[in-house]
Amino acid sequence: MKRKILITGGAGFIGSNFVNYKSQKGTAAIVNLDKLTYAADSKNIDIKENEEYHFIEGDICDAILLSEIFKKYKIDTVIHFAAESHVDNSISGPKVFIDTNILGTFNLLQEAYNSWMEAPNSFKSGFENSRFIHISTDEVYGTLGETGLFTEETPYAPNSPYSASKASSDFLVRSYFHTYGLPVITTNCSNNYGPHQHDEKLIPTIIRKALAKQPIPIYGDGTNVRDWLFVTDHCKGIDLVLEKGKLGETYNIGGRNERQNIYIAETICSILDRKHPDKDGQSYTELITYVTDRPGHDYRYAIDASKIEQELGWKAEENFESGIEKTIEWYIDKYKNSKQ
Repeated sequence: MKRKILITGGAGFIGSNFVNYKSQKGTAAIVNLDKLTYAADSKNIDIKENEEYHFIEGDICDAILLSEIFKKYKIDTVIHFAAESHVDNSISGPKVFIDTNILGTFNLLQEAYNSWMEAPNSFKSGFENSRFIHISTDEVYGTLGETGLFTEETPYAPNSPYSASKASSDFLVRSYFHTYGLPVITTNCSNNYGPHQHDEKLIPTIIRKALAKQPIPIYGDGTNVRDWLFVTDHCKGIDLVLEKGKLGETYNIGGRNERQNIYIAETICSILDRKHPDKDGQSYTELITYVTDRPGHDYRYAIDASKIEQELGWKAEENFESGIEKTIEWYIDKYKNSKQ
């Protein structure tokens, strides 16, 4: 029997990639709820409205709307991507992060509980196999030094309003499992990249600025380290967690691809030099410009993905060098078409 999945934030970067991936498998009916903020675009979604796919423009902070959706579409599964996620924006305007990431998550949890359960640890008939998959971030763990990895047991130590709001939502999800028996699973991922990512993020910014022959901004001295995960690999991991993950557990999903920010910039520039050489013969690396560091900028993130690899059999198929080639090709086409 096909799941009836509510995907929140399914017009955003990771959410839209998951909608496209999941719809191709044909194993679920999907309702995609997205507020269509600046960071989302319905054009990210490759499928059209049909009896097994419905798009609804709306806000997870609207509890009445959520209740109507759960009832009308008989939702038995939630995959919760919807979140404000840009650290710089959380520094300049934190309130929307609190509203969406904390209050919105609470609304979803409460509606799932009301729809699926008679009482704590007692499911309504037909909802015994329900699932609530909460998509979170490695940023809730804070920062690492030169060595070490984030595991599922790493204490939370968020350092920005964004990561603090996601940590809060993670704890809400955990509480609904331990208090009510709601069938939740949380995933914490490393930095994603790939098609459909918003222009404000690091990799699209580097590509966009390079092609426009504008300065490519790199925070501080460029030595901050992130673990990079190709978005399709992430989607496959989420789907595996949905079908095989243990209730109440957390699974860290990382690409095992640690790279310094300056390496990211230089690699992209060198690939662009080859794929889309500058007419004046200048290397794009000459556009790299160091700018004042972000306040509270975490030095290093790196995930130990052993748990999901060993227990569920997941493994990232792309390394950074293979995934970035595909990503750059997609963005070259995007920015070319935007000029036509």
